[in-house]
Amino acid sequence: MGKRYSLEQGNFDDHIMNLIQMRGGSPHADLIKEIIVTALKLVDEPADRGDVKILNAALRELRFAFKLFSGYRHIRKVTVFGSARTAETDPVYKQTANFARKIVRHGYMVITGAGDGIMKGAQQGAGRNMSFGVNIQLPFEQLPNVYIENDPKLVTFKYFFTRKLIFVKETDAIALFPGGFGTLDEMFESLTLMQTGKSDIMPVVLINAPGDAYWQDWRRYLEKNLLKRGLIASGDMHFIKITDNVDVAVNEITGFYRNYHSSRYVGDRLILRLQRPISDALLAKLNDEFKDILAKGRIERCPVLREESDEPDLTHLPRLALRFSRKDFSRLRQLIDALNTE
Repeated sequence: MGKRYSLEQGNFDDHIMNLIQMRGGSPHADLIKEIIVTALKLVDEPADRGDVKILNAALRELRFAFKLFSGYRHIRKVTVFGSARTAETDPVYKQTANFARKIVRHGYMVITGAGDGIMKGAQQGAGRNMSFGVNIQLPFEQLPNVYIENDPKLVTFKYFFTRKLIFVKETDAIALFPGGFGTLDEMFESLTLMQTGKSDIMPVVLINAPGDAYWQDWRRYLEKNLLKRGLIASGDMHFIKITDNVDVAVNEITGFYRNYHSSRYVGDRLILRLQRPISDALLAKLNDEFKDILAKGRIERCPVLREESDEPDLTHLPRLALRFSRKDFSRLRQLIDALNTE
C-alpha cells in the first residue's frame, strides 16, 4: 500500500500543485486544485457508484464542450429551439430555415440540438460552417441531422442538464419555434435564469408561422394564470418578443446589440460595456428613469477596471457602472433597450 495523505495535511496542496505543474501549469491552477480536492473527497465518503458516474460524466462533458466552443467565443450565436417532429413540408420548418439564413448574414452562428424538425431546418438555413450541434443520448437514439453529422462542431451529451447549460451559456440570443415538452422546458428555464439573474440578459424571440397562434395562445395563458395571480411581474413579459415575421425576429436580436455589448460584475458594481459612448442627455435620462433599480449612487461612466484585465479584447469599449440592486432583472432588460435607442 502506498502512503495515504490526509486532505488536512499541510503539504497536500503542494502535491496537487506539483501535479498541475507537471501537466504544464495553468493560470487557473487554484480552481483546478479545488476540482481535484473535491474529487478526492469522494474517497472518504460513502458515495454511491451511480453518483460518482454522474459527477464524472458531467465534468467530462462540460470540459469537452467548453474546449469546443472556446475557439468561437468571439462570434455571436443564436440558440434555436423547436420540435424534432416538424415535417419539412410544414411552413414553420421553412420559416426556421429562413430565419437561420438571415441571422447568419449578420455574422451570427446557430446552435441547435442537432436533431430533426426545427433543428434540422435551422442548420439547413445556417449551413454547416455556421452551425453547432448539441445532441443528446436517448434510449431511442437521436441521430444528428445531415447538416451537422460528423462535423467537428457536434457534441453529444448524456445528461439534459449539462446540455441545457451549454445552450444558454454559449449563446447571445434564443429563438424558439413551436415545440413540445422539451421546447417549453428550455423556454421556461431560459426565462427563469434571466428573471433570477443566473444568466446574462439576452433577446428571446418566439416565432410561429403566419396564421398560427401557438405563442400568442401561450402568452394568453401566462397573462391569465400567472400574471393576474401575481405569480410573475408585469415586467417579466419584457424578456420575450412574439412574432410571425422572420425579419422582426432578426431585428430584435441584432437590435439588442446595437449599442449594448456585454456586462459583468466587479464587486458591487455592474459594468455595462457599450459599442460607443452615449450622450450626456441619455445618461441623465437613464439616471432619472432607472433610479428604482439602483442600490445606491448613480449610473456613471467608468474606465476599464483592473479586474477586467482577463478580457483584453474588450478594453477599448466605453463603459457604464451602476450599483444594481439585483432585484428586478426585467428592468435591467429595459435599461439595455434604452441604451440601444441612441
